[in-house]
Amino acid sequence: MKIGLDIMGGDYAPKAAVLGAVEAYKALPAGSKLVLVGDKDAALSILAEAGHDPDVFEYVHTTEVIGMGEHPTKAISQKPGSSIALGFKLLKEGEIQAFSSAGNTGAMLVGAMFSVKTIPGVIRPAMTTIVPKLSGGLGILLDVGANADCKPDVLLQFGVLGSLLGQHVYNLTDPKVGLINIGEEEEKGNMLCQATYPLMKGTNQFNFVGNVEGRDLFGDAADIYVCDGFTGNVIIKLAESYYVIARKKRLNDEFFDRFNYEQYGGSPILGVNAPVVVGHGISTPEAIKNMVLLSTNMAESGLVEKIKQAFV
Repeated sequence: MKIGLDIMGGDYAPKAAVLGAVEAYKALPAGSKLVLVGDKDAALSILAEAGHDPDVFEYVHTTEVIGMGEHPTKAISQKPGSSIALGFKLLKEGEIQAFSSAGNTGAMLVGAMFSVKTIPGVIRPAMTTIVPKLSGGLGILLDVGANADCKPDVLLQFGVLGSLLGQHVYNLTDPKVGLINIGEEEEKGNMLCQATYPLMKGTNQFNFVGNVEGRDLFGDAADIYVCDGFTGNVIIKLAESYYVIARKKRLNDEFFDRFNYEQYGGSPILGVNAPVVVGHGISTPEAIKNMVLLSTNMAESGLVEKIKQAFV
């Protein structure tokens, strides 16, 4: 199995990406190979400085980069030689089995939809993130930014996607799916939530447990938390601040430590025809390592095939 990594994406690229690849290499399962997409000369220099064998990696050379502030669609079409565009070309052609980058999030979304494309039946791909539970487990929140505006049938599909991710990548047994709302009662919420509730209540595709509120997010009321991307992005940015505040206040607490994005690596894009993971722009080597391992786990689990079967 070959796993592609964009070493030009992220605020600290290429050094953080290359050093993260070194750490990921040590943890990859036997038979897996990392393909580094980006400036090969820069990568070799970083590896030499770190005293690491460059021959354990494969390389696809380019110095062209899609900047973090560039328009995603224009950049993908106008920069076919960029590291993100080349990574998706390799993924589409089957030269790699998963691809990840800490680069331009919009370009990763557009690249995924233009190259490997959306799984038939999936209306809109979703991005997910992990939320820690006080009990020690984890929950999955989606969407967290790919779809600011959603319709009820899209949220219904997010429940399917999140449930499958929970089962096959995070080993959650019959995960409980909750709809993020402003109250537990069935009739609560805005028009979107009111229209989504009966769809989720009537489905047999996942274990729906009803509405959940913001205060339930870190408890055991649900395992999969479904909302539109606008709401999800606000929630996750607030959650990320908990770790920053805890560090600034010098609080030594295991629960708040689990808000550190580095532990989770990145956000899977669910609903496309190959494993794709987007990392945080400020990704460190530790975050890059975990991003690569997450994309590997997605490929090994056969998650994409499981999603295809669910949407036949």
